[in-house]
Amino acid sequence: IGDTLQPDEYIGMCRREILDKYLRDRAFEYGAQCVNGLVTSIDVPADHNANSRVAKAMDAGQYNFAIAFQERIKIPDDKMKFYEEMAEMYVGDDVSPDFYGWVFPKYDHVGVGTGTVVNRPAIKQYQKAIRDRAGDKIAGGKIIKVEAHPIPEHYRPRRVQGRMALVGDAAGYVTKCSGEGIYFAAKSGRMAAEEIVKLMDGGKRLPTQEEIEKTYLKKYDKAYGPTYAVLDILQKVFYSNNGAREAFVELCDSKYVQQVTFDSYLYKKVQGNNPLDDLKLLGETIGCLIKGYSNAKPDAVFSNPVESQKRL
Repeated sequence: IGDTLQPDEYIGMCRREILDKYLRDRAFEYGAQCVNGLVTSIDVPADHNANSRVAKAMDAGQYNFAIAFQERIKIPDDKMKFYEEMAEMYVGDDVSPDFYGWVFPKYDHVGVGTGTVVNRPAIKQYQKAIRDRAGDKIAGGKIIKVEAHPIPEHYRPRRVQGRMALVGDAAGYVTKCSGEGIYFAAKSGRMAAEEIVKLMDGGKRLPTQEEIEKTYLKKYDKAYGPTYAVLDILQKVFYSNNGAREAFVELCDSKYVQQVTFDSYLYKKVQGNNPLDDLKLLGETIGCLIKGYSNAKPDAVFSNPVESQKRL
């Protein structure tokens, strides 16, 4: 898919080691001072278990999470040419019972990975499956880095406490369906900073929790809340079983689906709003789901009743 992209449109692939260095260097150029350190505690009354140290200190509450596993693989140059303009998504209960597997280009190598919420202990099994599915396209490659990270499944119960505000993954700003977080981390950080600077009025005062909630949180949720809600629904509908995944793959042939999908991904807002095409898409979706459920193989059975209750 991708036929609907315009010449000046593209899906960028992020290498954090490059982006993070760029951001640090730019901050230094603007006058920031580098301090090597690790936040170990913040002087606030509450302290509960959480993944972010700041979120833990401010009693932000727990969230459910996915585990994302990725191997950076250096493949031969002739095989890398295939991925110069190509990113692959794989669906099926072999690669994930509730998400997707991927092969994404990273300039001179590929990132091969998968993720899951409901069966995290089997992540290495799913990782092997995505390597097998990619097959000859990554054959002969050398693993140069292994990465595993928890990915939040929803907002933190409390994103602002006193004068502390969470942004990015710590706040739970990762979209369902695509699993994207880097844009929303950067955007939420900028929005929070801009609103807090305004509230401080040139350093004359300190903002209150209520003021931060009514500015930063209110504006962020208004801008992106619908996007999170729609993608949450789509993930629950299309990633839950093999029948729904078959329907998802068939729907991706639709030019309208491609247009809406890429526009939503590129511009971070739910696109569409064409009533006739949306109504037609609803009919196509129902038809594809019926067909998918009738033809798909049964999902593999697994049991994870205890670990699946773990929260961060």
